[in-house]
Amino acid sequence: MKKVLIINGGQNFGHSGGKYNNTIAENTLEVLKKFGNIEVKTTQVSEGFDKDEEVKKFVWADVIIYHTPIWWFQLPNGFKKYIDEVFTAGHAKGIYMSDGRNAENPAINYGTGGMLGGRKYMVTTSWNAPETAFTLPGEFFNETSVDNGPLFGFHRMNAFVSLEKMESFHFHDVEKNANIERDMKLYREHLEHVFEKELKPQLAS
Repeated sequence: MKKVLIINGGQNFGHSGGKYNNTIAENTLEVLKKFGNIEVKTTQVSEGFDKDEEVKKFVWADVIIYHTPIWWFQLPNGFKKYIDEVFTAGHAKGIYMSDGRNAENPAINYGTGGMLGGRKYMVTTSWNAPETAFTLPGEFFNETSVDNGPLFGFHRMNAFVSLEKMESFHFHDVEKNANIERDMKLYREHLEHVFEKELKPQLAS
């Protein structure tokens, strides 16, 4: 039985109602329900949270799935607050023990004090920016991918607590040229593929 924690970082702020990420999270839940050997817990960041309970969820989970819009090239303020509070509360309680270094040689081993080893994570992001802004020469992101550019710090954060990265999925151009039916179909196929591969040893046994 795989245990999956779904964290929806969408929120209502400015011109954003958080509905798109709600739809993504709903599709995630529907796909995972098709697998009979997955147990799911969810967190809707915008509805408030108990940081100590969230720490317990991270420790409980085998896989964490983050859903987040990108605002001004970063996480939304509510989701960033969630990460800051929950990860800090998880110090020596299952998320991380230290930064991994010791006093004898503080120059090395930074980022090796995580406590979530053996667990994995996946992230989806939603953007107003089209995919071509990341891929075409001369366009805004200088041919740097979402994962290697705007999400670099997010991925290192997860590595810091010893989580292993699964393949991300990014939704583009969701404000001006959204095609929800097409994008959700592609996402569901991605999720099915990722979890079929993840569950293969279990399904065979």
